[in-house]
Amino acid sequence: MDYAEVFEQYDHEIRLFIVYMKDREYSKETQKGYLHDVKHFLISLDGKSVKEVTDIDVMYYLTEVREKGAGPRYRNRCLSAIRLFYKVMVKFKVAVSNPAVEIEKAKVEKNRQPTYLQKEALDACLELVHGRHIIRDITIIALMAYAGLRVSEIVKLNVTDFDKDNSRIAVLGKGDKWRYIPLPIELNQLLQAYLASRLEPWYSKETAFFISQRRGRISKRMVQTIAEKTFTTLLEQYPQFAGKRLSAHKLRHSFATSLMQNGTDLRTVQELLGHEDISTTQIYTHVTDEVKELAMSKIHPAIPLLLESVKC
Repeated sequence: MDYAEVFEQYDHEIRLFIVYMKDREYSKETQKGYLHDVKHFLISLDGKSVKEVTDIDVMYYLTEVREKGAGPRYRNRCLSAIRLFYKVMVKFKVAVSNPAVEIEKAKVEKNRQPTYLQKEALDACLELVHGRHIIRDITIIALMAYAGLRVSEIVKLNVTDFDKDNSRIAVLGKGDKWRYIPLPIELNQLLQAYLASRLEPWYSKETAFFISQRRGRISKRMVQTIAEKTFTTLLEQYPQFAGKRLSAHKLRHSFATSLMQNGTDLRTVQELLGHEDISTTQIYTHVTDEVKELAMSKIHPAIPLLLESVKC
């Protein structure tokens, strides 16, 4: 079964799901992600009626997702999407019960330390950017590395979101929530330099801050490609990162880590990153532990010599 067949057989169910998410004001990113996950789940049913699905069918699909290489976080997102889908089906009496409601989420390592780049490597990233649209691409890397923007936030950024006079940008984050990020003078100047060279969009009313070669709003994939090309060059100069998964999101990790290393309190880091829950920000607290250990390693108390003979 392919996408076309899924839409043909489950058209009513999919429409109900979409209408429900819109009515409940789920963010566009969440709607897109959940719809993608549910479509693939429906494909796996191979024509089986929605009301005939059991918990075994859901577990079989989630196992298949893991066996194809997906991590526990993606597996859990699929489960959340299926749960919500069936919540909607039960609500509108398409199904009698929710087969996903009792399935447990996969364990996710909460204390995993994120991969990040130190300032030297971040600065090198900007120097290594090359290509036809070098000022645009440097600006994109800089906003992720020194202002913590997500890839999706880079894409959604509009010209009107940049306030050069007050040196700040308005960022539309997850859940369609706005946050304001003050910009260092260097970033302010860089953004102004980019705007001076910004391609003229085909559509005169296009407000996108970053314009693609096709003269439209830049895509997520293009932003990721810009980061990937930069990291490929970086690995040639910094072999210590060999084997580590470097991606555009690691620039955001690096920004957060830099804040923590500079003594920024956790609540401020949460605000700058746009995390709804501070527990998400706490993955960066390992940095403060490293700083403490380094600080303590430089302390050499003058313990009286007579204590050397004392056995504890």
